[in-house]
Amino acid sequence: MAAIKFNRRELSGSFGDIGTDVPLMVAMILVADLHVPSVLIMFGAMQIFTGLVYKIPMPAQPLKAMAAIVISQQLGGNLLLAAGLGIGVIMLILSVTGTLDKLARWVPKPVIRGIQLGLGISLCLLALNKYIPEDPIYGYLIAGIAFIIIILFIDNRRYPASLIVIAGAALYTIIVHFNADGIWTALGFNLPKFHLPEVEDVAMGFLLLALPQIPLSLGNSIISTRQVAQDLFPENDTITIRKIGITYALMNIVNPFLSGIPVCHGSGGMVGHYTFGGRTGGSVILYGSMFLILGFFFSDGFQSLIEAFPLPVLGVILMFEGLSLMLLVRDTAQDKKGFVVALLVGIIAFGVPYGFVISMIIGTAIWYAPINLETLSNLGKNPKD
Repeated sequence: MAAIKFNRRELSGSFGDIGTDVPLMVAMILVADLHVPSVLIMFGAMQIFTGLVYKIPMPAQPLKAMAAIVISQQLGGNLLLAAGLGIGVIMLILSVTGTLDKLARWVPKPVIRGIQLGLGISLCLLALNKYIPEDPIYGYLIAGIAFIIIILFIDNRRYPASLIVIAGAALYTIIVHFNADGIWTALGFNLPKFHLPEVEDVAMGFLLLALPQIPLSLGNSIISTRQVAQDLFPENDTITIRKIGITYALMNIVNPFLSGIPVCHGSGGMVGHYTFGGRTGGSVILYGSMFLILGFFFSDGFQSLIEAFPLPVLGVILMFEGLSLMLLVRDTAQDKKGFVVALLVGIIAFGVPYGFVISMIIGTAIWYAPINLETLSNLGKNPKD
């Protein structure tokens, strides 16, 4: 197993998932009135935990379905934290009983590729429709510059792409929004706040938030993440469904008691870290250390910092994360039925409410059905071939 490294490429890779994580965290903090230092510190601690355990860029991400429901329905922080504890306990039971392994064996690889395709499309459209146009005057210009830099340097080991882009964005923020008084106001020392979830909050949080999250977690956080780990790190045979499920569970069992948001692993996050240079656990450890520093010493100015940072840059990084995730579907191209199933699953996963679980069920059923889908798989081919 490769040793954990800390170098320029790992530092560059550490920004590969920031476009997904930070906006969700900020939105949940504002809507659910969460304790900012606790959220930042525990999120950073979970990154370091996964980096040390897996020694590859295995990320911790906010639970997306939970975040979406909390934001859209304006739910409180107590309910969110309790739901995290509930899903952590359920995932631990599924992991130790071997249920997760049984589910994973039934889901074929083309279905997993389709789920990744759907998630990749979602990330790209989120970047193009929300983050990049955020600044109506300079947004597209900033995004265009960031895009060109990434294209030119994405294969450069000496000058990693995302590091150049993030450094440039930080310089832009300092020049345009620098406020010395604001820095001193934000400076302070904070610790996570202890929180004891109440039984009724756990029950209600499980019904409202955890149940909708479980299908997405099974598809993307567990099964898809294990597949991506096998794709990118085939020499590492210690990353199992059971292990991913247990670390997922432990993070969510610990987090609520220290006011941390519910988190999961994620195939998109791993691909994002890898795309921009991360090859070891050093990438997520560096990423987590950034949140620890912000949480311990600068949490009072976190919201102001995010508001000043150019979102179009985060959008471009997010777009490349989505593109990298979609490109994984290429290994189904030679499998006629598998390629059709992957595309179908991707469309459903992207376009339908609760699409990840619905697409996983439909795609798996079609895969095992005694049909060949020859008409669809042969479209575009020369009839004489």
